[in-house]
Amino acid sequence: MKVALFERPHALKVTTKEIRPLRPDEVLVKVGACGICGTDVHIVEGMSRSTPPVVLGHEYAGVVEECGTQVMGFAPGSAVAVDPNISCGRCFYCQRGMVHLCENLRALGVDIDGGMAEYSLVPQSQLYEIPADLPTEAKAFIEPVSCAIHGIDRAHISSGDTVAIVGGGTIGLLMLQLARSAGASRIIVIEPVEEKKQIARELGADHIVDLKDARAAINDLTGVGADVVIECVGKPQTMQVALALARRGGTVEFFGVCTIGETIPIEPNGIYFRELTIVGSYINPNTFTRSIAMLRSGAVRVDRFRIDRFPLDGVHEALKYQREGKTIKSIVEPNA
Repeated sequence: MKVALFERPHALKVTTKEIRPLRPDEVLVKVGACGICGTDVHIVEGMSRSTPPVVLGHEYAGVVEECGTQVMGFAPGSAVAVDPNISCGRCFYCQRGMVHLCENLRALGVDIDGGMAEYSLVPQSQLYEIPADLPTEAKAFIEPVSCAIHGIDRAHISSGDTVAIVGGGTIGLLMLQLARSAGASRIIVIEPVEEKKQIARELGADHIVDLKDARAAINDLTGVGADVVIECVGKPQTMQVALALARRGGTVEFFGVCTIGETIPIEPNGIYFRELTIVGSYINPNTFTRSIAMLRSGAVRVDRFRIDRFPLDGVHEALKYQREGKTIKSIVEPNA
């Protein structure tokens, strides 16, 4: 089969690889669509951890081709989505129900061969059946939406809250829709790019402001600051701004992923005096079925996004589009 194999930083090649025999609990999935996100870009650039050599791709869905002898609940022809994150079930965190913080966590497309391939071998425990008629674009968003749902859970939005979302890219636009579903009465998006501003307007943002004007604009709109601020960019500058946008007693969530080793200055007295709650959000514990439901119902829409689709041979161009912000989402279709 043809695959996109990550060998080492700055070395990703499209090549061929034999499909090994199925283990009893595994399913062979013919990959229909695999989304590319910032993590993939960071892995290729050597700024995020992985276990090479490995086939990249952790946001993917497809159709069951073959099942191992112990597989139950799936059959050839079933449409499925893949949760890439595999916990051990034995460590301190798994036994506390915090499977996403597993000390031995591994991920398809990061540590184990993933979805940038014509076929993928997937443990049945990582598969979720999906409607066969779910659009291709929506299938590629199941994993990122599941992560965003966990972020919304962590933000503890209350009915009537004002929510500020820093960044109107892929995740920011998902958070906008989920925040509204969670009860936010007013949503302010901080985004400089006109195309992304327009999409945010179409998806129901109440106000859209530029980063340099964000603090003054939010103070003018609210008088006190936002109840909840969700940072979706992953840059030190925007994380500092996020801390300044919350009201006293408010919550700031760091959802965007900074490069390992980057830091920001924080004035502890400002956290103390304003009694801020600062939370992080990491991957997607037990949120996949909710993601599928939100996309299927239309509560989360991706039809207004700019989505660029590439064959597997175009993976380098797909990564470039994502890295340079030329698209909301690059999708690789290995069998197109």
